[in-house]
Amino acid sequence: MKREIPVRNVARAALITVLGFLIAILGNLLIPQVAELTVETYKWGPFLFNLNSFYRLVLGLIIVFYLIAGARALKRPELRPEYVKQKWFRFAMGLVLLVYDLAGTKLRITPQPFFPGPAEVLKTFLDDGPYLMQNTLFSLRLFGVGFGIGILLGLTTGVLIGWFPKVYYWVYPIVRITGVIPAVAWMPFALTLFPNAFSSAVFLMAICSWFPIASQTAFGIQTTEKSQFEAARTLGAKNSFLVFHVAIPHAMPQIFNGIQSACGNSFTFLVIAEMMGQPGGLGYYINISKIWAIYGQVFAAILVMALLFSVIIAVLNQIKAYVLRWQKGRFV
Repeated sequence: MKREIPVRNVARAALITVLGFLIAILGNLLIPQVAELTVETYKWGPFLFNLNSFYRLVLGLIIVFYLIAGARALKRPELRPEYVKQKWFRFAMGLVLLVYDLAGTKLRITPQPFFPGPAEVLKTFLDDGPYLMQNTLFSLRLFGVGFGIGILLGLTTGVLIGWFPKVYYWVYPIVRITGVIPAVAWMPFALTLFPNAFSSAVFLMAICSWFPIASQTAFGIQTTEKSQFEAARTLGAKNSFLVFHVAIPHAMPQIFNGIQSACGNSFTFLVIAEMMGQPGGLGYYINISKIWAIYGQVFAAILVMALLFSVIIAVLNQIKAYVLRWQKGRFV
């Protein structure tokens, strides 16, 4: 049995975390602006912001976020190891932001306009927030449709291949041949076959999701122990029951491995598709910002991508943990 981490260790981890970001806030507040930089004032309701004060506000929100995470770790001992383990990494994040702020904003010794400071990156949310959000929603819609169709096709193909030997004989060679071809290679055919850029991108995202999900699903079903089928048949189970209540549950770990792998492939191709013809999305936003050399917006879109993908992966992990809760002996 693992030893429970004491409360004082969690409190120390929270203090170290806060200290790192507090150093970044104080550095931005106290170190003077040496290089010439236009600092505009923004009004948000009764509040006034400039790029530096908004940056400090965001750092303060990060501190609040990690303090809330620390409070959750105090209430839930199973969260303490990860929270305590990452304390020095979070502290280092604050120091890196300080150095980046000095190099990119206060002194501007980084190559400009290619590497703007963190305050200028966050300034995008003040200048162009609604348009950036519009493109984020476009990316979410395209990703949801393409990835969702890829999951359905992958699961259906994988179950058929894994359960029916004749389907395996005729279809699996096709899966092996087409699955290893990069989705970008199908782009000329997709643009010809489908009426618009959105539907062609959906098709290509479904293709790059289909292969890992189908192959992992088939593998999981084929490796189901025969003793489980025999036990179910002894109790009077029919073929449909064997598929949906024995084979597929047994294959769930492999299915989720395929889904997580396909998620990364789909998200990568999402950005490629948006940069090569979509009328919206984060990839499109990056392309337009790059043309106008507004690299603060480029980094802001990359930041949104990172946060968005992290949230998607976190949601998938939560679904996986719930579906596979039996692995840890939990059924409720």
